[in-house]
Amino acid sequence: MTSAPRNKSAGDQLDAMRTKLAAEISAYPGRLTYQNLIRKNKRDSALLIVLMLALTSLVGAAIATAIAAYGGASAPKQLIPSAILGLAAAFIVGVGTSLWSWFSGTNAILRMSGAHEIAKADDPPLWNVVEEMAIAAGLPMPRVYIIRDNALNAFAAGRDPEHAVVAITQGLRARLPRDELQAVIAHEMAHVRHLDIRFAMLMATLVGLVVFAADAFLRIAFRGSMHSGGRSRGKSDGGGGAAVIVIIVIALLLAVVAPLGARFLQMAYSRKREYLADAGAVELTRDPGAMARALNHLTQDPEPLVEAANRGTAHMFIVNPLIKSARARLDRSSVFSSHPPIRDRIARMLALLR
Repeated sequence: MTSAPRNKSAGDQLDAMRTKLAAEISAYPGRLTYQNLIRKNKRDSALLIVLMLALTSLVGAAIATAIAAYGGASAPKQLIPSAILGLAAAFIVGVGTSLWSWFSGTNAILRMSGAHEIAKADDPPLWNVVEEMAIAAGLPMPRVYIIRDNALNAFAAGRDPEHAVVAITQGLRARLPRDELQAVIAHEMAHVRHLDIRFAMLMATLVGLVVFAADAFLRIAFRGSMHSGGRSRGKSDGGGGAAVIVIIVIALLLAVVAPLGARFLQMAYSRKREYLADAGAVELTRDPGAMARALNHLTQDPEPLVEAANRGTAHMFIVNPLIKSARARLDRSSVFSSHPPIRDRIARMLALLR
């Protein structure tokens, strides 16, 4: 299998992109380097992890506080152990899911993607590109997989560098020139080097715990309101009814706001990791132009949908495999997007060439 020739020279492609993204490029400092981008995105990613941990703690604190307020002076002694048991159960479920992802997640993702492993003899040029980038990153040689799909896309997986895999589509292998293929492989090796799969698993586990806790609290609150409603009819002060209303309001807020907030942080983290992997690719190849051209080609792909991709795996790919519109791939931006706009990613690369 050989790489496709370029239709336009590399310089012409870069000039066209510079003209199109002049405003975005000018927004970056004149002395921008890939080290600046890496440091910034590492800080942003660490902050998002801290915020996710804080949100998880806040949900737990809110549950305990609400149950105490509902039970009055004596009930906490009876209800807090139940709350702790519920949180422990959620923790065990989260750990169990994480362990499954840790040991079996990669193989499951490869099966879902329809990827098949290749050896060096199957495609020596591709194998050499992956090997070059592994050496540049100081990592072991990952297993190499091909996805039978004409779309231009790729992803990396694995719990650590010793168990990493890199998977690319047939379309990307056939249609990108070598320097752009190298840039895509470098992007995926950067994900491996930055332990992005491990961090993504942590974020997914925390999101699951937040959703589980919020849903459990909602059920507890409504069941408690029904029981207290019958008990509070005989009370004259009406305090029990007011407490029940407060519990229901808090439960509703947790059930709606906390999962949305957790999902928002998870997707923000995913976007930061894509920016970081782009900068990491430039560190490995020393060629931001190749990364910019590769992203531009991925944006212009006439068949961008990866048939085997789904919402659970879409965030792993170099570009969202579920978006068909070229304009949406270039410009789409929302707080729940797993990938940053490709326009912004290309602008960052071109800003490094000034």
